[in-house]
Amino acid sequence: MKNRKLVTGVTLSVLSLSLFLVGCDREVSKDTSTSVSSDGTVKTKEKTVTQAPDGTIKTEETKKTEMP
Repeated sequence: MKNRKLVTGVTLSVLSLSLFLVGCDREVSKDTSTSVSSDGTVKTKEKTVTQAPDGTIKTEETKKTEMP
């Protein structure tokens, strides 16, 4: 019975520790450009490059248009 509790405790400790070691994505670069048309429309483009803890790189592009 003691061994079962010990194994369960160690297993839970290892699982919770692995969640803390995962980490978050790191932002490598961010580029924002804004342009205004003659009719007053504002167009904004953002490009964000992030790097995951395992080394993979992800690029996200977002576009917004605001009418006057």
